[in-house]
Amino acid sequence: MNNTSSATVARRSSLLQIVPVMLCFFAMGFVDLVGTASNYVQKDLGLTDSQANLFPSLVFFWFLIFSVPTGMLMNRIGRKKTVLISLAVTALSLIIPLFGSSYGFMLVAFSLLGIGNAIMQTSLNPLVSNLISGDNLASTLTFGQFVKAIASFLAPIIAAWGATTLMPTFGLSWRVLFLIYAVVSVLSVSVLAATPIEEERPDKASGVGECLKLLGMPFVLLCFLGIMCHVGIDVGTNTVAPKIIMERLGLPLEEAGFATGIYFIFRTAGCFLGAFLLRVMKPKVFFGISVLMMLAAMAILFTGTSLPVLYTGIALVGFGNSNVFSVIFSQALIAQPRERNEVSGLMIMGLFGGTVFPLAMGFASEAMGQAGAVAVMTVGVVYLLYYTLKIK
Repeated sequence: MNNTSSATVARRSSLLQIVPVMLCFFAMGFVDLVGTASNYVQKDLGLTDSQANLFPSLVFFWFLIFSVPTGMLMNRIGRKKTVLISLAVTALSLIIPLFGSSYGFMLVAFSLLGIGNAIMQTSLNPLVSNLISGDNLASTLTFGQFVKAIASFLAPIIAAWGATTLMPTFGLSWRVLFLIYAVVSVLSVSVLAATPIEEERPDKASGVGECLKLLGMPFVLLCFLGIMCHVGIDVGTNTVAPKIIMERLGLPLEEAGFATGIYFIFRTAGCFLGAFLLRVMKPKVFFGISVLMMLAAMAILFTGTSLPVLYTGIALVGFGNSNVFSVIFSQALIAQPRERNEVSGLMIMGLFGGTVFPLAMGFASEAMGQAGAVAVMTVGVVYLLYYTLKIK
């Protein structure tokens, strides 16, 4: 009886710790609002594509700067405190647009959003390992990605609702998205701070030089570039999907913005299906099928002229790109099992691809319409097709 009672208390304690962490995963998904928000800011301020695409580029630039230093910070102050700092920075980034929507205000807000998310992406997953171990860790992290995807999926819906409903009443319009997510961020800080989490002694931090030295190894370099392409396609689709629909079908942004929701729905579904399929399929085969889906999607986005066809292309990108990061990341760790800390930091730095691709897509779309932006993403897909041949 006592053993049963102790087990029940332990499960309840574990649940009370996991719930705040899952709320943090939801906050991690706030970074994906950048695609939706940049389209609305472009409309409000009359920006060019290259000016508007600077916002997602700026967000992901900070992954290049903050990933490795965050590892050092975790070793000094602990993982939980590092996550709390990331949540506080995220909350601040979401509050700033409520006081002004000028180009300068939005640049500062998106910079802070990127810094907060870079710190969070690096520190939250290791924090989960303090609570869950063994076979349950992978499934818990997968569920965390699902929770993150919910925030990504809701962003365009909340923005469209605000733009069509709140403008006459409160003046917030689509920026109500920032208000709602800021409240959730503050709530996440409060709940996690009140949750006791016993942390293991941190590993030795890796320096920037140690990480960059690994790029001299051909397969690690291939993985790093693969992560850049994955994130570039992810952010690029998030940003350009509504623009393609507006350009070809003449729909307003409030209606075209649902395309971003389609992308995140299928990306979320792909994550869960991939968690099961990767247990029975070889990673190389699964990865190849995923990339072929994205290649077909690029062809559709180049030529599609009807809403169902374009939605199909967007859905294929979301489904195909959903598990690319996990396969590449695991392949990199397998290749360098004795330097996992360094490899992990380097792969997170690869999220810098979210800076490179939107900038290139912005200039390409100004030169030849949204087909130019699709062409830039196609380059990334072709690289991933080449990478498929190199998977062990």
